Amino acid sequence: MEFIASQDSFWQKPNEERTESLRKISDIKSIQDRWQKVQSLSLDIESAVELLEMEEDSDLLNEVEQQLKDVDKLIVHFELNHLLGGPQDKCNAILTINPGAGGTESMDWASMLLRMYKRWSEENAEKVSVLDYQAGEEAGVKSVTLSIEGDYTYGKLKTESGIHRLVRLSPFDTNKRRHTSFASVFVYPDIEDEIEVEINEGDLRIDKFRSSGAGGQHVNVTDSAIRITHLPTGIVVQCQNERSQHKNKSTAMKMLKAALFRMEEEKRQAEKDEINSQKLDISWGSQVRSYVLHPYQMVKDHRSGYETGDTGSILDGQLNPIIEAMLTHLATEES
Repeated sequence: MEFIASQDSFWQKPNEERTESLRKISDIKSIQDRWQKVQSLSLDIESAVELLEMEEDSDLLNEVEQQLKDVDKLIVHFELNHLLGGPQDKCNAILTINPGAGGTESMDWASMLLRMYKRWSEENAEKVSVLDYQAGEEAGVKSVTLSIEGDYTYGKLKTESGIHRLVRLSPFDTNKRRHTSFASVFVYPDIEDEIEVEINEGDLRIDKFRSSGAGGQHVNVTDSAIRITHLPTGIVVQCQNERSQHKNKSTAMKMLKAALFRMEEEKRQAEKDEINSQKLDISWGSQVRSYVLHPYQMVKDHRSGYETGDTGSILDGQLNPIIEAMLTHLATEES
């Protein structure tokens, strides 16, 4: 395909056709690079094992153990990507977390989810950044939006959209009673510039305000934060991550574009398959996963049926087994 792209006739084709071909070339090269890395690590491990059979070396043994972990991560990546084939699956992801009713309890639960997704991103993505953060009055967060960059991050994290339920002994209850908290997670594809989403400037209300989160001395000095309301749909996005008002507006528009695109995709899916759209409904109250910390330890995904008692690992960002189970579940339903 690279040979085709090098021909003059290729560049005379329509822009959409060229873009699709170049994307396929990039995808194939990415797979080749990862596979070559697996092969290279495997050869290094084989050589190291031969040396260890002749002579003990604790440093070399530690190096081999780390290389085995790296190979395992790459293989998991291949396995997950095999289950992904949607048109936006390869995109970066925009993830938002909002607490449900319950005040401080739910806000604290939202902050636990924020930590969980940041830890997952550190292991499985190239970059994670906070686009918008609103702290709770006493603890936790009122709302947070993350940008998570890396191959197939949307395809993997799209399975996280929905209501997440926590059951635990409350650290905020002096009587140590058991509480149930809810938080919503929504994941949108960070769609590329060539995907057209029409936004009428007259449909927007743009508010400027002073940043309230952490961010250095410039915060609260100028009205650099931006909030955009899309009046026809009621969608509200905001960004206060950057020092520049212009950059914050650009990022907020990107977030709005992604949210509108996701809404249109859901409408198309509902028209195509009403039953399936009901199964994927993420309206408030339709919890997708429960995390129980008392009186026993369990995390259960109510869609795929995946269940584990290792709650610590899950809350520490080890989400790939849950993600793989859900992607397999969706692939089975569609087949």
